[in-house]
Amino acid sequence: MHKKNINTGNLYIISTPIGNIKDITYRSIETLKNVDIIAAENINHTKKLLNFYKIKNKIISFNKNNEKKKNEKILKILLNKKHVGIVSNAGTPLINDPGYLIVKKCHKKNIKVTPIPGPCAAIAAISSSGIQTKKFCYEGFVPKKKKKIKKMLEKLYLEDRTIIIYETSNRIIKTLKIMSKIFGKNKKITFAKEITKIWETIKKTKLKKLIKWLKSKKSRTKGEIILIIDRNKKLKKKKIYKKILKTFKIVKNFLPTSTAIKITSKIHDLNKNILYKYILKK
Repeated sequence: MHKKNINTGNLYIISTPIGNIKDITYRSIETLKNVDIIAAENINHTKKLLNFYKIKNKIISFNKNNEKKKNEKILKILLNKKHVGIVSNAGTPLINDPGYLIVKKCHKKNIKVTPIPGPCAAIAAISSSGIQTKKFCYEGFVPKKKKKIKKMLEKLYLEDRTIIIYETSNRIIKTLKIMSKIFGKNKKITFAKEITKIWETIKKTKLKKLIKWLKSKKSRTKGEIILIIDRNKKLKKKKIYKKILKTFKIVKNFLPTSTAIKITSKIHDLNKNILYKYILKK
């Protein structure tokens, strides 16, 4: 194990509120006060938080557009024995936010990296979802293009862990429709929106009911959205359930492969593309 360099400053990964400004730890406030410089994803956004807690400190911009350029500047500050705190607009930095590259550089230079834990939207959503929390996977934001969404969801269909994904308000209906074709209309899902904010909504239901509910009132799709999708209880990862294969083999005795796949997928409410890909690999 490498010893951390005591001749440098520390890099602090500081969690901040995801909505409610009071959701911050005493340690986060103390760290924001005591670091030499705060590297913020959005300076004006962070200033609101600092002003609320009467924190006066130097802030520099650090976001996805200038991350590579600012990495060297931050590294230089740290090597000059000054402490830097990274904050994102909301929640825990580096989760869908910049910071990975500078953390990687710090480990390489043996500069101490200290996490200051706190709010995380994904964890807050799954904890209140009513869906199994023992094992889960976090997939971040859904891709923009339909083909890529389909490809992503087809892979996740075989997932035996609870799935956490983020989606935007303008694409949510489209994504849920694609999801219902792949996962089936009766798939259990929790829709979490605006966690900790005034319009916070957490609704557990079936996919078909969720689509209908969102369509009935446009304002329901507005805000920051997290989807918690129930694990596949019938299928094991990368292994099609025995009953489904048995059905396919029986049907295939009387019909061509493509037709047998279509009929089997209808019987078991399984996406035909997933079954087709699996059959081809065997």
